[in-house]
Amino acid sequence: MISTRYTVGALSKATDTKAVTIRYYEQVGLLLPAGRSVSGYRFYTDEERDRLLFIRRSRALGFSLDDIRELLSFANKRDASCARVDAKVEGQLDQVRMRIQDLLGLEAELERLIACCKGGVIEQCRIIESMSNRC
Repeated sequence: MISTRYTVGALSKATDTKAVTIRYYEQVGLLLPAGRSVSGYRFYTDEERDRLLFIRRSRALGFSLDDIRELLSFANKRDASCARVDAKVEGQLDQVRMRIQDLLGLEAELERLIACCKGGVIEQCRIIESMSNRC
């Protein structure tokens, strides 16, 4: 099977990832160093494209770069138990749930501030006042 070769610009377009981000992922070891053409241009293969898509999906799920590095190391051990992957995802889910609770608290506080508003002019703004005192 023939593998496609991508320049950094083509890989950027194929994965909707900025070229500077691709270079950064390469620099921090999430992507292997790119091959080079005879003229010195970086080139990437379908394997790097797929790995970059994995990184992007993982980032969209809120995983840190260290978490992604760990997930990638798990992916390289095809015959190993997936218990560590499950634990990593469960940990991420716990973090998301905690953030949701924090956001719900923030929502309630903002609603409370809005309830303090009586309209009028800034000089008498209850929201500004409330941010220093409770109304």
